[in-house]
Amino acid sequence: MPQKQVTIATRGQGLYEFTAEAAAFVRQAGREEGLLTVFVRHTSCSLLIQENADPDVRRDLDQFFRRLVPPSDDPAMGWVVHTLEGPDDMPAHIKAALTQTSIGIPVTGGRLALGTWQGLYLFEHRDRPHRRDIVLHLGP
Repeated sequence: MPQKQVTIATRGQGLYEFTAEAAAFVRQAGREEGLLTVFVRHTSCSLLIQENADPDVRRDLDQFFRRLVPPSDDPAMGWVVHTLEGPDDMPAHIKAALTQTSIGIPVTGGRLALGTWQGLYLFEHRDRPHRRDIVLHLGP
C-alpha cells in the first residue's frame, strides 16, 4: 500500500495548506478508490479540513484558538504546570488535543473526495518555526 512522508516548514502559529501535496500523492498512486489517512507525527500541532477560499477564515480560526487557550504566562493560565519549553508549549498541546492528529479522506475516481471549498491544513500551534512531518497512507 502506498505511503509517503511530507515535511512542512512552518513560520509559527497558523494554518498551512497542503491539499496539493496530498492530491498529487493520490494521483501518483493510481488508485481509483480508497481511503487516504493523513497523520501528523507531533503533539503540538494538528490537522484540519477547512475552507480554503477566504483567508479570513484561517485568520479567524487562528485568533479563536489563541483566545481560547492563551500562553501559559497569561494570568488566566496560572494553573499550567508544564512550562519548561516556553509559554506557548502547553497551550499548543491543549489546542492539539482539541483538534485532531489524524484525518481520513475518501478517494473516489482517483481524487480526494473533498468539497469545493475544502482544503487540508497543518495547524501549527507553536510560536517558533518548526519542521512538521506528516504521513500520507493510501489504503483500500
